[in-house]
Amino acid sequence: QVQLVESGGGLVQAGGSLRLSCAASGRTFSSYAMGWFRQAPGKDREFVAAISWRGGTTYYADSVKGRFTISRDNAKNTVYLQMNSLKPEDTADYYCARRAGVYTIGSTNTPREYDYWGQGTQVTVSS
Repeated sequence: QVQLVESGGGLVQAGGSLRLSCAASGRTFSSYAMGWFRQAPGKDREFVAAISWRGGTTYYADSVKGRFTISRDNAKNTVYLQMNSLKPEDTADYYCARRAGVYTIGSTNTPREYDYWGQGTQVTVSS
């Protein structure tokens, strides 16, 4: 059983920064691509960013490109989301997720392609 635990959310003013972390249990973390999603109240869960299993390739939603950076440390079983220049529309619960299947190629922004999810961390950006 894989557990994903997010941390780092909070309240920040527009233009500020936050760094989210997602710690994963298990010894096979480095074999899986990882992703971040978010869900605002009353909206569907949406893709934010993804990173390949080695960490060499990253993908971003257009809405966060240039502002957010996804990274991973396989030695620490952790994936990060550095969020800069935050906007009120970034307010949401943020979830990390493990892409289903080992050593996957390419990206998917579809939630059903991810098999394990964290409990989420809340990010609120005030104007």
